[in-house]
Amino acid sequence: MKKILIILSEWGFWGEELIGPLETFDKAGYEVTFATPNGKRPVALPPSMDPDYIDPPLGKSVTSPEVAAKVKETDQSPRLNYPLSIAEVLPEMPYFSSPTLIRDLEDYYAKVAKVEREYLSQYDALLIVGGSGPIVDLANNQRIHDIILSFKRMDKPIGAECYGVACLAFARELEDRKSLIWGKHVTGHCKEYDYHDGTGFMGTDFNMGPPPYPLEYILRDATGPDGAYIGNFGKETSVIVDYPFITGRSTPDSYLTGEKMVEVLENGLKRYGW
Repeated sequence: MKKILIILSEWGFWGEELIGPLETFDKAGYEVTFATPNGKRPVALPPSMDPDYIDPPLGKSVTSPEVAAKVKETDQSPRLNYPLSIAEVLPEMPYFSSPTLIRDLEDYYAKVAKVEREYLSQYDALLIVGGSGPIVDLANNQRIHDIILSFKRMDKPIGAECYGVACLAFARELEDRKSLIWGKHVTGHCKEYDYHDGTGFMGTDFNMGPPPYPLEYILRDATGPDGAYIGNFGKETSVIVDYPFITGRSTPDSYLTGEKMVEVLENGLKRYGW
């Protein structure tokens, strides 16, 4: 039985971006483990459970009544209770001001290697679920980056959706700090789909307004001259496979993202969408 590690934000995920891949993994008979940065139970963003919510950039609902019901069922079920706490599994990178920096770094790398060898190696693939939450606690989270780097070293599939794709651009080896997706083809939330206002999170009434960064611009820079960001603006779906990465643009791509991850695992798919 194949095992998938699914990382979710503690500040809100978009419901279908979990349900789409999860339903596909369940049908394939895969075992899944949910993980969050500090072990807090993840919750779906309310608009992703409301079929009457009109997405401002698209001017229409992006959640069907059927999907909304599935999201509510999962959100209220015990399935998401007690996720793995990433902070309890992986060490924190030491500050470079430490008077014992060399020894601290040696210890840090040794612990990361042990986690990769003794824990992460049991998983066949990684998925980072999107929504606005990843902006807060996943995109610039060193422990999340270490998990991504571990899966890359193990040559195992790495999936990411929507704003979760930012994690791939920021996950870099300390030695050269080169983008992990340099020379790769990816998709992600394109500029045309960014909110002008209303980027919100769970657990706070803070309204960020527009997202703090245009993800498209980051991905264009991070893929370099031999790679590419592929937004497919105007097309209903955008999923790109450039092994080991499987990236989905946004909510409508959720089921297809899951399907392509299964194809990668079962059929050895290496390239799709470009």
